[in-house]
Amino acid sequence: HTRCLSDWSSDVCSSDLVDLVYSWVSDRTRIWIDLLGGIFFLMPMCLILAYVTWPWFVDSWYSGEVSTNAGGLIRWPVKLVLPIGFGLVALQGISEIIKCIAAMTIGYKREHAYEKPMQ
Repeated sequence: HTRCLSDWSSDVCSSDLVDLVYSWVSDRTRIWIDLLGGIFFLMPMCLILAYVTWPWFVDSWYSGEVSTNAGGLIRWPVKLVLPIGFGLVALQGISEIIKCIAAMTIGYKREHAYEKPMQ
């Protein structure tokens, strides 16, 4: 269990802090938090990281980079996983953003509704 690094929260993990904030706000505010987090944090990071890792893959592809270990496995497939992975996370982010908008406008009920932790 990863611990938070600040002094005042040495016994509280970051997911507990999110649970604490979520327990204080309404469902509509939770939707807004998820929507704004997806738009302003998740999507930019996924797009930036996919953009940054793509040339790394392309360089490996064109140069025919191989491992220096015995057998010399090609490295570009492993490097391709990063931009593809960030692209897939971005697609999931788009899906979640659409669900948040639908929940605010047409009353869509999100499947993963917040459940207050039992502690």
